[in-house]
Amino acid sequence: MGSQYIEIIIADDHKMIREGIRQLLELDGEISVIAEADDGRQCIELLKKKKPDVLLLDINMPNMNGLEVLQVLKEKGIDQKVLILTIHNEVEYLLKAVEIGVNGYVLKDSNSDVLKKAIMTVCKGESYIQPSLVPYLKMSLNKKQQRKPNDLTRREVEVLKLLARGLFNKEIADTLSISEKTVKNHVSSIFKKINVSDRTQAAVYAIKNNYIEI
Repeated sequence: MGSQYIEIIIADDHKMIREGIRQLLELDGEISVIAEADDGRQCIELLKKKKPDVLLLDINMPNMNGLEVLQVLKEKGIDQKVLILTIHNEVEYLLKAVEIGVNGYVLKDSNSDVLKKAIMTVCKGESYIQPSLVPYLKMSLNKKQQRKPNDLTRREVEVLKLLARGLFNKEIADTLSISEKTVKNHVSSIFKKINVSDRTQAAVYAIKNNYIEI
């Protein structure tokens, strides 16, 4: 972060909203908007050339939405602080953003003081979630933590059993008469549901929970 300004990039597909946000943020001289993007792909391209302190990101955008942009940044290992500014107050969007790794989440109907506070907080390396959404987020996270093994679908259980026996994706696909891509999707879903990161951990989970016998 520069000594004079907090540098911001705004990604939003509505020019009028971008201009309004820019005027609000630059009013007191602490924040400088260094670039704007009107869709997701343009946002990604901008970040190859510029390194803002905070990316202010809308969810609803053409050519890659905000959550997809966030996912790309995480997958590529780009260390960029991201604050989502959106109309969406549904907890599903917030939960998805948090799962991907967003730094902050603010609603567009907030006042400018809330937005500035969120930017300052994120800039310091802390997270900021719209206060009115926090109870719903906690409730959703608690439900996810209480997830039981039977949340696996019948097909996911079949894939898990074969995976635990040491079969590769192609072999699982041949056994179940499905595509290798479908197997890959099932494996990814299984890993997320049972909270593991590799096939060995998944196999151990399958044994512990009596999906297979050894």
